[in-house]
Amino acid sequence: MEMDIELQQRTQYIKEWLGTGSVNIFGLPMSGKDTVGVKLAEAIDGKFLSSGLIIRANEELTREHYTDGGELTPTDVFYKWVLPYFDKPELKDYPLVLSSIGRWAGEEDVVMERAEAAGHPIKIAVILNVSEADVMTRWQAAASLKDRGTRYDDEKPEVFQKRIDEFLKKTAPVLLHYRAMGILLDVKADTERELVFRNLVEKLYTYALNHPNAPVQN
Repeated sequence: MEMDIELQQRTQYIKEWLGTGSVNIFGLPMSGKDTVGVKLAEAIDGKFLSSGLIIRANEELTREHYTDGGELTPTDVFYKWVLPYFDKPELKDYPLVLSSIGRWAGEEDVVMERAEAAGHPIKIAVILNVSEADVMTRWQAAASLKDRGTRYDDEKPEVFQKRIDEFLKKTAPVLLHYRAMGILLDVKADTERELVFRNLVEKLYTYALNHPNAPVQN
């Protein structure tokens, strides 16, 4: 119970530090971005935005399928479908937890500018560190249990491998950009979900606590 209280206090501090700002979470496919992202958003009374969920919903709506083979969405389509979410009135007064918004090198500056203009500046980015071997093992387990719903991009091993390759080729440079800015946190994610969440909260809390604009603790 004492740990739960401590966790609540730390998530409350993270909420105060963020204001209406954003946390952008990255990681290999099956690294747990959406799982811990949703949990963090709930803990800080924020809103969760996943580029993957937004893109798949638009693909279903428009019948334009860009990601069937595991490729990333073209930048122009990503801008058209995803960036307008920053301006939604219902998100205005909330902190945002983002799941890989801006996966292609070159998109990160546009994403940060749009988020800033909407009142949701990206204050920190996170990489959930897990090995390729581990995510492949998770994919195999999920495929066996059939617990990934109707995600067509996870049905075939070659498509899942393509998603990994796209991350390494196109998203890794995005992370280097955030790291060069001094706003990338490495979070150990090769463990059970609850521990990954706690690792994430600990990293965010420590960063916020040492930030120049850190809230004053009571």
